[in-house]
Order: sequence, then C-alpha cells, then structure tokens
Amino acid sequence: MGRMSPRSHHPSGGPSQRQLRVGELIRRTLSEALSRGEVHDPDLSDRSITVGEVTVSPDLKWATAHVLPLGGDDPDGALAALRRNRGELRHLLSRALTLKHVPDLRFELDRTFDRLDDTRRLFADERVRRDIEANDDDRDTGGGAA
Repeated sequence: MGRMSPRSHHPSGGPSQRQLRVGELIRRTLSEALSRGEVHDPDLSDRSITVGEVTVSPDLKWATAHVLPLGGDDPDGALAALRRNRGELRHLLSRALTLKHVPDLRFELDRTFDRLDDTRRLFADERVRRDIEANDDDRDTGGGAA
C-alpha cells in the first residue's frame, strides 16, 4: 500500500469525520488567533489573513492551512510570516485543542477564488455558452445524437 499524501482522503472517497472536525477546529483557532493579534510579529499583526480551509492528514500529524491575505495584499509576505511563526501558532493550538498530538502546520495560498474566477471566465466564453445552450436545447426537445 502506498504512502498517503497530506491531502489524502478516507477510503470512502473523502476525509474522515475526525479529519473534518480537527481541521475546522484548527481553522477557527488560527482565524481567531490571527484576528486578535495573538502572534507577536508585526508582519502578522499589521495584516488581515483569512484562513479558508484546513486539511488534515489521515494520521492527524499534518495540517495544511489554506490562507489568503485580505485583498490579496502581498501573499508571499503573509506566507513567509506564517511559516516563520509556525511554532508560536502551534503552541496556541495546543492550548485550545484537546488532542494528544497537535499537528505540524503547513501554509499554502488559498486558490479557491482563483478557481472561481477561472470558472466564471470559462462560462463567459462565447463558444462555451453556445455549447451549453445547444446541450440545453437537445435536452428540452429530447433530441441529441442518434
């Protein structure tokens, strides 16, 4: 059996309930700590960072926080500051969570909004709209390829 990546999912096709629950607790705790300025780093206290999602490895050893600075302001600087303060953030998590082992933290930029913009652009493309409308017309008339 191969090694599972940190974004691996439960054998049923998705993350386990425990992974989801721990991920949400970490997301909420990180969000609150960052918004209250609990990390003693001016690079973090001077900016607003959204924690959109936290994915947790099946063994709960790794947690990847998908983050985005508000307004997209200097995402590389935000990632660098979060990574630099990983130990302090993990310590804050250890006080808030009732886990025997607090997962190691990783930080990645949240690309959700980029994907939404790409999808909107795709649907706005005239050729794609024509294809969608042609499929809708086929369904409405019961037609289609024979």
